[in-house]
Amino acid sequence: MKIALIGASGFIGSALREEALSRGHSVTALVSRPERLATMPGLTVVKADVQDTQALAAQLGGFDAVLSAFSGHAQQDIQGYYAKGFDSILTAANTAGVKRLLVVGGAGSLEVAPGQLLIDTPAFPAEYKASAEGARYALNKLRGQSEVTWTMLSPAAVIAPGQRTGHYRLGTDQLLVDGEGNSHISVEDYAKAMIDELESADFINQRFTLAY
Repeated sequence: MKIALIGASGFIGSALREEALSRGHSVTALVSRPERLATMPGLTVVKADVQDTQALAAQLGGFDAVLSAFSGHAQQDIQGYYAKGFDSILTAANTAGVKRLLVVGGAGSLEVAPGQLLIDTPAFPAEYKASAEGARYALNKLRGQSEVTWTMLSPAAVIAPGQRTGHYRLGTDQLLVDGEGNSHISVEDYAKAMIDELESADFINQRFTLAY
């Protein structure tokens, strides 16, 4: 497939980029600092500003799918920057007639009990609250519109570098934990699950999650 990947040089974006390329997909990396990425077979690197909706819409035309690994982690106002940027991405995708939009979500919007989200629990780490609120905002925006066909993948509570095992459980809106109450996934397996979804389209207009 011909894929546009927003945030292709970030933590999760880099794993998505490598997984997609390893499967023979054509990836156009839309990044704010293209000097961070070297071109390689199958990869095109393009400078992009997600906050410039009109320019972004022009860049998103003609792809089979758009993957967004956008985050506001490097900004002072993480939550505000995330929300504004995601609004721009969604509007640009709609304007460009994007066939599918796949979005990196957060674990904070997953349920830990009926009606209770992880982000709203007292134990949720304060340092991750702003980005988690941004991801919750993005999920609600996706659910509230019908113009763009979307999928969001929320990781386990802990996502970290590890191994690409290919062995994990999938769920939808509930946080997945193991027998000891832990919830974790490697970024490599997260990328595998996202590109699997790109190819299989099992969770159209839905959010799903994964964990060991």
